[in-house]
Amino acid sequence: MSQGTDDAVREDAQAAENGLADVAVLHRRAAARMDGQDESAFFQETLAEYLWARDVAGLAASTLNGLAKPVVELCSFYDLAPWHLTPRHLDRYFAGVGKRAPSTNRQKLNKIDSYFAFLEQRYAGEIARRFGAIVESPIDPFNRPHHRGDFGLRLPPSKRAMTEFFASWRASLPSARKFPVAVRDYVMAKLTYISGVRATELCGVRLGDVHWELGQWGRFLVQGKGARGSGPRERQAYLFQEGRELLWWYIEEVRGDFRDDPSDPCAPMFPSERLPKAIAALNVGVAPAVGPNAFRTSLKAAATLHLPGPVTNLFPHLLRHACATHLYEGGMALWDVQKVLGHEWASTTVGYLSSVQADPEKASLEASRRAVRRLSMEV
Repeated sequence: MSQGTDDAVREDAQAAENGLADVAVLHRRAAARMDGQDESAFFQETLAEYLWARDVAGLAASTLNGLAKPVVELCSFYDLAPWHLTPRHLDRYFAGVGKRAPSTNRQKLNKIDSYFAFLEQRYAGEIARRFGAIVESPIDPFNRPHHRGDFGLRLPPSKRAMTEFFASWRASLPSARKFPVAVRDYVMAKLTYISGVRATELCGVRLGDVHWELGQWGRFLVQGKGARGSGPRERQAYLFQEGRELLWWYIEEVRGDFRDDPSDPCAPMFPSERLPKAIAALNVGVAPAVGPNAFRTSLKAAATLHLPGPVTNLFPHLLRHACATHLYEGGMALWDVQKVLGHEWASTTVGYLSSVQADPEKASLEASRRAVRRLSMEV
């Protein structure tokens, strides 16, 4: 056996120890049958190189295995190399035979988009020279999913920036053209930041869902996101002291200014200011709730006017990230943050804390001080 063969065997063995045996074999087989015109072999090599690059970035072997599947699935369906795929190919597949739950489709599209970003960065020139094709992701502005994944962090504003933001916004409320609507939008945004609920959960809250007697400061019921596609699950969201005062002020002084009946427990907590003609003709006491898109629009407009930099764009889910980050930085335990957000797994909560400014030495000193206080109380 030649020295080169011995080196290849050793490399494959090392890869197997790292849980990447399949990637190593794929890479070797692709290289063995490689020639100048073999697009299929070249596709396999780029796929293997992509997985190895993501392995270097620190992804687990189980995660690596799932990165390539959507790309192979789409290319196998059309029997095309990825650089020949167009947005129309992708649309027809994921709107037809490949259609799954929205969250599943979003995950697949994000993985396909990430692979094309790798292709464009490392192989665009070679693909153009050898196959006369331009590397361009089939995911364009029209079919790109919301909450697009990327390799960056989702950085929320600092706690100081959020404090200044809400203070400036509240100071501007008396001069708003539609005072009840402006207060509604403000309360929705701040309650999202305090409680960490999702936009769809908050928009669905009814007046009867608030239970002032629960816990220390009261709680409200939301239809939470079910795990693994199980459907909505009711859970309790936390008001805390600041949220209780805020919601009480809104209900007592502002909620009655809308056109529906504020004494009806089935009425939405945050109603739309407009009654559709069909509902107005029925003369019922319940108005439709404001929608998540309207909430996002109002929050974005408020951030443009009142949010100091460097983060200047706000959307409801970023408020959820800010809630988790600032609670954890303030000393709340991970398990309690997990309960606030309504996550089933702590690993999901950890993903919300990627920008936490941790100080292990300060945490150690605080733990020591707490231990000393406990001992002194026992004595």
